[in-house]
Amino acid sequence: MEERLNYLFLQYLNNTSSRKELEELFEYIRKTKTDDDLRVLIRKVYDEIKKTHPSLTYVDGFGNLVFNEPGRPATNLFPARLKRKRLIRVLPIAIFVLGAAGAFWIFRGTGTKEPAITSVQSLTKKFTERKEQRYLLLPDSTQVWLNAASSLEFPDKFKGDKREVFLTGEAFFDVKHADNSPFLIHTKNVTTTVVGTAFNIRAYPDQKMITVSVSRGKVKVSRNDQLIATLTKGQQVKVNNTKDKDPVIEEGVAVEKINSWQQGDLSYDDMTFEDIVKDLQNVFNVEIKIEDPAIRQLSITTSFNRDIGAQKAVAILCRFTKRQLVNKNGTLIIK
Repeated sequence: MEERLNYLFLQYLNNTSSRKELEELFEYIRKTKTDDDLRVLIRKVYDEIKKTHPSLTYVDGFGNLVFNEPGRPATNLFPARLKRKRLIRVLPIAIFVLGAAGAFWIFRGTGTKEPAITSVQSLTKKFTERKEQRYLLLPDSTQVWLNAASSLEFPDKFKGDKREVFLTGEAFFDVKHADNSPFLIHTKNVTTTVVGTAFNIRAYPDQKMITVSVSRGKVKVSRNDQLIATLTKGQQVKVNNTKDKDPVIEEGVAVEKINSWQQGDLSYDDMTFEDIVKDLQNVFNVEIKIEDPAIRQLSITTSFNRDIGAQKAVAILCRFTKRQLVNKNGTLIIK
């Protein structure tokens, strides 16, 4: 056990963990809440690792063992070639108490707790910047992949008969099954409810539509507490992000496209020109200006691989609309 823990910690600290290894590590962390012997063993492994990795971990004033995120600027142990892997492998800080309580929390990358936004239970907020993606493991073992310029708020521990989180932006969820505790994702006035399934939600506040797409299981979608769709594998629903009374669009979707953004494939199905441009700004962290308002609401279906870069992707959009692309000091202008 000690050898295995040491291996898992080093894999994490070197940003080389497989998804299975990450899940195994976090499972051990959760078990420290009830297993004193395991907590002692983890502390022993930690003390050994600290001798050769003093800048990566520390015990704070409350007795919490804190792991810094791979790729943080303050850490110089990761070569530049590893930073590209952050798209899939970046993790939240894992913090677990080594004292009697053994409680487990996930904090923001800064190591500070997000202020409470409800009077009932404080929430932790995880977010991504433009051009960044992030993997999260929630307290109930639900897995979440956050796309660029997105945020997810969730409690330190799910309590009661439901699990609730708040999403801004886009994320793919693989929800841990729990018959008596449905999982609710709130995105503005739209709520998505599941028991255990895998699905994608796109809900950027500055884009016209909220889209829910299901790759496994069943999902219920409500607007203002009124059920508007029940989706199963290969189905999706589009709901207007600003107009409560607009029609709801239900349609089929290829399962392999639902979370293709995780592999760098950008797929846009009947989206407005303006919303595609906004998404490209998030993906590539570049400023794009549309000078002709006449093309903003044009519906377009297309796809790119992010490896082609922002300028080539926008150039393809310009060819669709017979517009000219100008690069002015790094800003892409569509004329």
